[in-house]
Amino acid sequence: MSTSVTAGRFASNLGQFIKFGLVGGSGTVVNAVMFVVAKKFFEAVWGIHYYDSLLAIPFTDFNVRWYNIFAFIAFFVANVWNYQLNRKWTFSSVDKVSWWRGFFPFLLTGIGAYVVSQVVMIALVNPTSPISLSSEIFDDSSGLRNKSYWANIISIIVAMPINFIINKLWTFRSTPKAPRVVEESHPA
Repeated sequence: MSTSVTAGRFASNLGQFIKFGLVGGSGTVVNAVMFVVAKKFFEAVWGIHYYDSLLAIPFTDFNVRWYNIFAFIAFFVANVWNYQLNRKWTFSSVDKVSWWRGFFPFLLTGIGAYVVSQVVMIALVNPTSPISLSSEIFDDSSGLRNKSYWANIISIIVAMPINFIINKLWTFRSTPKAPRVVEESHPA
């Protein structure tokens, strides 16, 4: 493979990564806004605090907490947002399948990244975790000091590279082109 082809491929991949990052940045904003909206809605309507337990996980000491639900709602809305932007802009040069057929691999990839982000988020919010966000700084006294908001944003940033790589290799992979056949000319 020639150096110019390798450099061109690198530049193309870098360009896609930058676009994916910009889309991801906008998706992070969508995610953060939806997380706040879900949290505020559940607090106002049902008086639910983000750290309240929703469901005990059988045979463990773990619980599904409301912030996990808020994060899932935010993830799903942001996932649709990101898919549409990536489809139209980041990977616009890739031959595409139908919207729904492309969305499901993107959603599955997103769920994989979401699982990673949930592990990070739980570790950041759980007061017994060694990487828990400081309760002295993040005392929930205001939006900018809300532990769940920051844990949500940090967890998205941590999961983004995984999301990009899997989407690049699976969801938005190029379809192989048929090999070009060159006919040889024979002198008569």
